[in-house]
Amino acid sequence: MHFLSPQLENYIRDHSEPEPPLLQELTRETYLRVVQPRMITGHFQGRVLSALAKLINPTNVLEIGTYTGYSALCLAEGLQENGTIHTIDINEELVEMQKRYFNKSEFGNQIIQYTGDALDIIPTFDVVFDLVFIDAEKTSYPDYFEAALAKTKRGSIILSDNVLWSGKVLGPVNEKDRATKTLVDYNRKLKEDPRVETVLLPIRDGLSLSRVR
Repeated sequence: MHFLSPQLENYIRDHSEPEPPLLQELTRETYLRVVQPRMITGHFQGRVLSALAKLINPTNVLEIGTYTGYSALCLAEGLQENGTIHTIDINEELVEMQKRYFNKSEFGNQIIQYTGDALDIIPTFDVVFDLVFIDAEKTSYPDYFEAALAKTKRGSIILSDNVLWSGKVLGPVNEKDRATKTLVDYNRKLKEDPRVETVLLPIRDGLSLSRVR
């Protein structure tokens, strides 16, 4: 589902910060080499992530779902000089591509990659995260949120991607559609959870911003 006309989407992109050349290169390779390339964060949302990271200026960032590394590179733009991104993905086949682009950037020594199940990896961190970006298996969003929340502090920001799910959250929801059902429940949870204050932003496929109280 397109929430805006292609003309408006182009206008928004054309009147936002330009996409850095390295990210343009990563986008091209993702579309050439990787299955489901539309999963890449992309120009406009990437600039939103960059702007948010620069406003927050985090020391420690947790990313759940690296994919080809686009969003990690955007978030890295806002890191403090001694800051670090811990990014987790379950797909071993993408590790080399991620690393290659991380090393091409100025942030290569600030991005730490992990391969495996985020729910096994996150509890091992002895880190308090200022910023979290959740963009992985949708049926695990509630579990990712709880695992990440345990590693945050008051004022930390948790971003959750794809929460509009191409408009399917409006229903009716097929009981067999676990991803949509999970996201409907997850959006309700974020609104009602007293531990966070949340605003759902109509950016691309939906981006929730939750501030830890």
